[in-house]
Amino acid sequence: MNETIRVMKNHRSIREYLPKPIPDEVVDELVAAAQAAPTSINSQEISLLVVRDKALRAQFAEIAGGQPWIAEAPLFFVFVADLYKAKLAADKVGKPLVIPDSVEATIAVSIDAGICMGTVITAAESLGLGIVPIGGIRNNPQAVIELLDLPEYTYPINGLAVGYPANLSQQKPRMPVAAFRHDEKYDKEKLPALIDEYDQLMQRYLRNIGRYEIEGDWSRNTMNYYSQIYFPKVYPTMLAQGFKNEK
Repeated sequence: MNETIRVMKNHRSIREYLPKPIPDEVVDELVAAAQAAPTSINSQEISLLVVRDKALRAQFAEIAGGQPWIAEAPLFFVFVADLYKAKLAADKVGKPLVIPDSVEATIAVSIDAGICMGTVITAAESLGLGIVPIGGIRNNPQAVIELLDLPEYTYPINGLAVGYPANLSQQKPRMPVAAFRHDEKYDKEKLPALIDEYDQLMQRYLRNIGRYEIEGDWSRNTMNYYSQIYFPKVYPTMLAQGFKNEK
């Protein structure tokens, strides 16, 4: 196992940060790593918003539903689906920009934003930084759009808090690898028993960190979210930004 894989396997979310700024050259390296990530058809339809202003980070913490670690971390990235650049290309060559009308566009930009964020996570952790992804920016995407002056055909996909860890949290256990890995064909028959096994493991973990009463186990905590549309403002704001999702 090489050092890169060791770093990736040692991942854990960090929500407590030292009051220590991240040097400009380190931020530049993270941005360079992010830009090197692949994108569909080399469309480069992801833009990275670098947020270091303390007051702005505090606003993001509130938008995300009250997540103080966003304000405490010295650096916050917002990964933006960006077909505005494609609109400029369309105008330049005199062709219509049709792709934002499609579900394919939303899938493609979401995949590429995830690849980009994963690249930044590995780069940051390799440099001794801690991170926590913030899907909560989609709690109020219109506020994010306004804060960042995002034009049409762009959309904030996810955030990432970055800083020097004040302490290393316990690594959250994953499902048995058999629930993750399927060889040749998807094997649904094995999953109920494996999920039962994982729920028991999560109960022990959550009791150990004092969150059992809040989360219970994987099944109960997941369905606390998945039994509802927990970010209901996403669809209407995507429509308003030009992502129609109708084809």
